[in-house]
Amino acid sequence: ELISNSGAVPGIKVDTGVKKLALSNGETVTEGLDGLSDRLKKYYDLGARFTKWRGVFKISIKNNLPTIESIKANAHALGRYAALVQEANMVPIVEPEVLMDGEHDIKTCYQVTRIVLEETFYQLSNSNVKLDGIILKPNMILNGAESGIKNETSQVSEMTLDCLNKNVPKDVPGIAFLSGGQTEFEATKNLNEINKMNDSNFIMTFSYGRALQQSALKYWSKDIKDISGTQKVFNHRANMCTLAAQGK
Repeated sequence: ELISNSGAVPGIKVDTGVKKLALSNGETVTEGLDGLSDRLKKYYDLGARFTKWRGVFKISIKNNLPTIESIKANAHALGRYAALVQEANMVPIVEPEVLMDGEHDIKTCYQVTRIVLEETFYQLSNSNVKLDGIILKPNMILNGAESGIKNETSQVSEMTLDCLNKNVPKDVPGIAFLSGGQTEFEATKNLNEINKMNDSNFIMTFSYGRALQQSALKYWSKDIKDISGTQKVFNHRANMCTLAAQGK
């Protein structure tokens, strides 16, 4: 558990890990709800003002995944987590991630993401979560990484926007995409196109890991003493993502 110290409002990841779902075919559920209320009070006192919890959903045509059990278990945890966070006067980042791994096509990703979002917001509603006080961190709608099908930016953008507009309540103020296995260039290009096409009231931005850090880490690994050069590479990528969040 790490609190950021970048000069911005600090936040914290509060789930304790993705664990195997009992009696499942390799599916997972995210744990960490036990004792979370008390932990949140400590994090708030340390200065944290937002938190993140990730639920992971794997698509497999062969094994008929994700199962309803997996979707319900993870969505229920996201709902309970978000309620506890709002009760602690912090902002919950709700991250239901449909993994890019798999041989599925983009239409399958759309349908699974639709079902996951539907159940997630059902559970958020059941937990009395105020939707205007959350940030959604979803995946983009993509072909599976092992499908052999190239992702076309225009199709990714159109289907992602369509899925979110139809399945995310209008009360949600902001959507911060995860990069989910895309290259930094793909993730940036797709975000840019999404914002060029975005005619909703949702603010569409990024919450990238690999797609923000990969070039900087690769550069730094060649000479860990070249801090300024590494920062220059990172700053360029951050600037590109910032422009993409504006469709520029």
